[in-house]
Amino acid sequence: MGNPSEARSGADARPAPEGAHASAARPGRIAARFDALRRRGERALIPFLTAGDPDLETTEALVVAMAEAGADVIELGVPFSDPTAEGPTIQRSSSRALARGTSLRAILRLVDRLRARVEQPIVLMGYANPIHAMGGEAFAIAAAQVGVDGIIIPDLPPEDGKPWLDPCRERGIDPILLAAPTTSRERLAYLVRETRGFLYAVSLQGVTGARATIAEGIEGQVRYAKSLSDIPVCVGFGVSTAEQAERIGRYADGVVVGSAIVDRIEAAVSKSAAIDDVANFIAELKAPLRAPVKPTSTS
Repeated sequence: MGNPSEARSGADARPAPEGAHASAARPGRIAARFDALRRRGERALIPFLTAGDPDLETTEALVVAMAEAGADVIELGVPFSDPTAEGPTIQRSSSRALARGTSLRAILRLVDRLRARVEQPIVLMGYANPIHAMGGEAFAIAAAQVGVDGIIIPDLPPEDGKPWLDPCRERGIDPILLAAPTTSRERLAYLVRETRGFLYAVSLQGVTGARATIAEGIEGQVRYAKSLSDIPVCVGFGVSTAEQAERIGRYADGVVVGSAIVDRIEAAVSKSAAIDDVANFIAELKAPLRAPVKPTSTS
């Protein structure tokens, strides 16, 4: 992922979204979801999949199935020809989606359709190039109109992102920043101040991909970030099992799972099998995040 500590930006006051799905009387969907989870003593499950893999119709069905199975926030990847933060699994999914003609505008139309069926926040994760090609202002207007709740741009440092991120903030779309395992405490404090929705703590150096273990040191980084602010901190990159989700949920506000889901979509013998398998996996991942937090052993 290039340097994820140099990505993302945010704002102080969160304006009400403009557009068809806006409501000035309510907080943003991401903030409201985390508030509800905190009241219930739960941690968030944030699944990722690449929009358009294997096609947009199946993506729509997958999102609905994930929402019904327990997903709290849903992250849709915008396919790109050079996804530098991604490992082989998501690179292949991007290639498949692009081969089907998936575009940023088509994904926005998908979000518009999903809004009538899914109450969970929807976050787009995409590289700067497709958003730049559409235009920062045009993208923000269109995304707000269809009900996009957050944006992650992994190759865009927040200092350089104002032309793209400021229009999103102004329309109530949360720019979500990433912190790398190597992020300094000074930089982490900056990211905590600037991110909105949640801070995405990357659990390992390098690219995405399911891993058997989670890197040491991430717990200390998360706890420090949480000591600085009430902004939720969620951990992703490499999470692939319910056991890993449970361990991360002891100290983080949420868990992001991507490659392990995309692996299941790729391996499925049919589209319906992919939907069923992913829904079952989401339910499995969410179960330990509903349980009371177990105290960390001091022995």
